[in-house]
Amino acid sequence: MTALAIGLAVFVGIALGLLGGGGSILTVPLLAYVAGMDAKQAIATSLLVVGVTSAIGAVSHARAGRVQWRTGLIFGAAGMAGAYAGGLLARFIPGTVLLIGFALMMIATAVAMLRGRKNVQQAHDSQRLPVPKILAEGLAVGLVTGLVGAGGGFLVVPALALLGGLPMPVAVGTSLIVIAMKSFAGLGGYLSSVQIDWSVALAVTAAAVVGALIGARLTAMVNPDALRKAFGWFVLAMSSVILAQEIHLGVGIAAASLTAIAALMTFACNRYAHCPLRRLTGAGATRGAPA
Repeated sequence: MTALAIGLAVFVGIALGLLGGGGSILTVPLLAYVAGMDAKQAIATSLLVVGVTSAIGAVSHARAGRVQWRTGLIFGAAGMAGAYAGGLLARFIPGTVLLIGFALMMIATAVAMLRGRKNVQQAHDSQRLPVPKILAEGLAVGLVTGLVGAGGGFLVVPALALLGGLPMPVAVGTSLIVIAMKSFAGLGGYLSSVQIDWSVALAVTAAAVVGALIGARLTAMVNPDALRKAFGWFVLAMSSVILAQEIHLGVGIAAASLTAIAALMTFACNRYAHCPLRRLTGAGATRGAPA
């Protein structure tokens, strides 16, 4: 099972390299249910894997000019404070509660991915987030990252793209700097109370790094909106597995059924022009279309 976890870690890295996030969304379930770690050990190990992978993945983006350092470093510094506090607080919260919170974060992340975002491709690279917003967003995102080992990239990328007006490729590259800083801070908080298996952690990290390098090279060749939506549905499906494991099988089945129904309805509306759901959503459906 450890060998399988190492193999699957390559896909974690590819997701990070392509989307600027998604590593923790996949790594925690991978370590908890495939590698057999307990919840807190899986979250702590995930922070190491995602931190190293993000840092290395950011190098490729930086070489291509897709990193805005000032915004990333300020956001990351604020996120580190929040992540370290979250890692310390996690010792007082049961592992099952953390995993349920992680599943809820997965659902929120997937919904945000499926809804899409406004077109910010015409924004100037020099445009920056106001410092107070950087600090507020960084602290909040960091706290979530430290507590459940998730919520990094898929909260940072929209903040950089929507509030900062960064083009998506720059937002993705910059987010990797932020994710690395927050992940290491969160790991520091966890290591005060959690022991991790360093041999497994380093092996999974190495595999994820290979995937991140591949993902960074594929960024210019893959339709980011199609990839983001496909990944969103996958994340929803994964959240159903965690809910089934941590709450009750029936809860997981219900969540999986709702996901399947939503996917079928979305597929039908994309194929047929006269979809009743499009009338219900009105202009919002148009705005939510991929940019």
